[in-house]
Amino acid sequence: MRPDLIPFLERAFAEDIGDGDHTTLSCIPADAIGTSRLIIKEAGVVAGVAIAHEVFAYFDPNLVVTDYIADGSEVKPGDVVFEVTGRIQSLLQTERLMLNIMQRMSGVATTTRRYVKALEGTHTRVLDTRKTTPGMRLLEKEAVRLGGGVNHRVGLYDMILLKDNHVDFAGGIRQAIERANAYLKANNKQLAIEIEVRSLEELDIVLQTGGVQRIMLDNFDIPTTRKAVERIGGRYETESSGGITFDTLRPYAECGVDFISVGALTHSVKSLDISFKAV
Repeated sequence: MRPDLIPFLERAFAEDIGDGDHTTLSCIPADAIGTSRLIIKEAGVVAGVAIAHEVFAYFDPNLVVTDYIADGSEVKPGDVVFEVTGRIQSLLQTERLMLNIMQRMSGVATTTRRYVKALEGTHTRVLDTRKTTPGMRLLEKEAVRLGGGVNHRVGLYDMILLKDNHVDFAGGIRQAIERANAYLKANNKQLAIEIEVRSLEELDIVLQTGGVQRIMLDNFDIPTTRKAVERIGGRYETESSGGITFDTLRPYAECGVDFISVGALTHSVKSLDISFKAV
């Protein structure tokens, strides 16, 4: 079992089962054995196979899973991803949680793969954001990786990202950068620093100040993005963010940015249609 998933699974099963799945308990004998299979109903990228194993193992270690399709694979309607054999009561009680996770993760992976393919031929990588479902961030970010994308910071603890509000509250770009570096030194922490800029004027202040590893170009239009990348000249990693749609993704990449962050990878995806049916 993955230790990081245990609290999540505890809460999820408590939420769904409560004091018992009375439908299943009332009509399925405790010793009845059966098999169910996971069937794809919509083309996309499957994600969450490994997590499904964790769900089954947590609830009933005697369930036996036979995989046919690996995480990150492109799938089509009718594909069977895996079969699970064991107590029918366990199959029925794990079905919905497993499906909720896999449908959501597969939707994220499918959307990410679409963005990744749109960037083929450029050196730009697509990033996720913290705009995730509470409690499911690690799973959604795992799905982004399975779709071919790259994870930005996981949370507030593994990177310093000085956004507009931080800059404004700190009194300016230079003050924010200097305080961030002083904080890292005082606390003996090794974290990358990224700063968001809203104009070429703010960019110039960052270039004069230094002390960062990545510059986020926030809500820049395409011509201004091109100017900014030229002005940075490869001295820092670059990231475009804010208002970028699938249709404008490639034009931004062609400006030469290293990364494009897309909140839509996780905050507004459609879950993939998948079913779990008795054999």
